[in-house]
Amino acid sequence: MSESENRCERIAQLKSLLAERIVILDGAMGTMVQNLKLSEDDFRGALFADYHMDIKGNNDILVMTQPQLIRDIHLSFLRQGVDIIETNSFNATTIAQADYDMQDQVTALNIAAAKVAREACIQAQQEDGKPRFVGGVLGPTNRTASISPDVNDPGKRNTHFDELVTAYIQATEALLKGGADVILIETIFDTLNAKAAIFAVKSVEERELTPLAASANWNI
Repeated sequence: MSESENRCERIAQLKSLLAERIVILDGAMGTMVQNLKLSEDDFRGALFADYHMDIKGNNDILVMTQPQLIRDIHLSFLRQGVDIIETNSFNATTIAQADYDMQDQVTALNIAAAKVAREACIQAQQEDGKPRFVGGVLGPTNRTASISPDVNDPGKRNTHFDELVTAYIQATEALLKGGADVILIETIFDTLNAKAAIFAVKSVEERELTPLAASANWNI
């Protein structure tokens, strides 16, 4: 059976599960990574040992430099009964990775994030027989399309809709290639960014089945 067929089968399983009960998402990846107290050398690993700038704090890159640590975090959630784990790709877009001059790593980063999560799901299912699923995360980016970064210039923007769409399409395609079952638009704080992400995912869906979910923050 091809990976595409496997994925369709997993999506059918997830839909069946959703019809039966509430499914459980994992907890905060960032908190778990912080608890590891990793050094600059840990973030660099062998892959980026000679990188030209500091990358400590770029949690997403750990799926490439310290994959076992991220896999273990996923497993810790899965062993507590979680049904869907979210990929460690919250900042894995060209826009967000520009802070570390790692735009050229984004495709590989998202593929690796999904693969590490898929490996954890496979291991957990082998342990208890329960199917698990991977939610490929599209984060909000560190730029907003509808809010000015300058209080003295309300009309100023540091990104725009088309740039966001391009970044989100690249990330979505890589997450699916790596083994994500669902694309999760995570921590929405700007509805225009979220619209760009939705537009990107629906564009990809024209070529490949892409279930979509969203996690929003509401201030009341």
